[in-house]
Amino acid sequence: MSTPPPAATVTGLSVSIGDTPLLADATLTLLPGRVHAITGPSGAGKTTLLSALMGDLPPGGHVPGGSVTVLGEDVLALPPDRLRLLRRHRLAFVGQDPGSGLNPRMRVGRLITETAGRVTRTTVSDLLQAVRLPTDQHLERRRPAGLSGGQQRRVALARALARRPDILLLDEPTAGLDPALRDEIADLLRHLAARDHIAIALTSHDPDFVARCADTTLALSPATLSVGLPAPRLPAETPSREPRGTAPVLTVRGLGAHHGTGSSRRRVLTGLDLDLRPGNLTAVVGPSGCGKTTLVRALAGLHPPAEGTVSLAGTPLAGPHRRRSREQCRRIQLVPQNPLGALNPAHTIGATLTRPLRLHFDLPGDQCEQRVAELLTAVGLPPSYAGRHPHELSGGQRQRVSIARALAADPDVLLCDEVTSALDSATAAGIMTLLATLRTERGIAVVLVTHDRVLISGRTDDVLDLSAPGPHEAAPGPEDKVVHG
Repeated sequence: MSTPPPAATVTGLSVSIGDTPLLADATLTLLPGRVHAITGPSGAGKTTLLSALMGDLPPGGHVPGGSVTVLGEDVLALPPDRLRLLRRHRLAFVGQDPGSGLNPRMRVGRLITETAGRVTRTTVSDLLQAVRLPTDQHLERRRPAGLSGGQQRRVALARALARRPDILLLDEPTAGLDPALRDEIADLLRHLAARDHIAIALTSHDPDFVARCADTTLALSPATLSVGLPAPRLPAETPSREPRGTAPVLTVRGLGAHHGTGSSRRRVLTGLDLDLRPGNLTAVVGPSGCGKTTLVRALAGLHPPAEGTVSLAGTPLAGPHRRRSREQCRRIQLVPQNPLGALNPAHTIGATLTRPLRLHFDLPGDQCEQRVAELLTAVGLPPSYAGRHPHELSGGQRQRVSIARALAADPDVLLCDEVTSALDSATAAGIMTLLATLRTERGIAVVLVTHDRVLISGRTDDVLDLSAPGPHEAAPGPEDKVVHG
């Protein structure tokens, strides 16, 4: 049987912004019916390579060398109108932060049918089933804000499949998904590639996922000398700090929450009790859609609880963050799952980190500059990154900036939602080391939402498992014993 002609060919491609290389000498061939994985450490240019296949270079980006041919077209030289047609009908891309690409005003059903060429009565349900989403929970009536991160990712995939593309490009498609669902997505991608003769290219830090689904693997090396995560060197204490005690800094009693309204209303948390103590790390685990993100958003005042109370150092907190004092908001900081949507693209990293320093501590400019350098160093980024914008960073680098921004407020409670899901194993381990240092040296109470039980093994004080329905309570134990509520 003859080999089909390539759907896309990348030859010796290099991409830079100014003098900063983002991708160096990448070569890749995409074949119909095959799944191609792109791996490498954070900052190696994986996302840049996928974007180049879409004919989309980052602002200020240029190509020092190499070529990209997609479906017989030089996508880097196509006129805008022809490039739009190619993307609309033959290419599909699902980014690392799929939620930011979903119109928040549109319901899931409309989001999916918007890109479908031919719509039938079963189009939405067929595509929801294809991406392993339930069809009996009225998901088609919900808006993106009513979905978990994993559900948003799969809705974005269904939306991409609705246009029946020749090439499907996926940036970290399993970030934030539990292991069982990762395996299902791997099998789904292999099935789609074979059945529909689609050429699929994906980036991933998950070697098990890559081994399960990929026919070929391209391992990228960093375009520049990579900056590893050093031994954490935390920013100096702010003068306003008060000593942290051993009593719970955050107490949760009978917390309940739901998504949606009317017939689409669904309860995701019921009767949850939780005590967060200074210096402790509490891991929150469970399958996608069980309410992990809803929990940390409720603690941060970003999701209204249906019932229950949240108290900070014995003082009851209002549900919405707008009704909390500035000091209460400072003391509870959230690092979201998708940093791209949380970082202002118009602001430099330095400006992003300076804002909380001025807002909460009224620091002068020279002290802000010094503290920004310390914060970037603490999360394993060089101080020179203060002059960059979010689009000039990799997904993993943006995640570390998001952590640095939360640390700038010098919080008592740090809520981390899947902060290691888009990082390579070495960088993820470095983030865990950083969190451990924050706990021991600063006494910060840390909540870590994760699907990676191997990563948290031996590193947590309590584990809250939201797998089972009903009331939940964190289970303490030095051996990270997990109990169901």
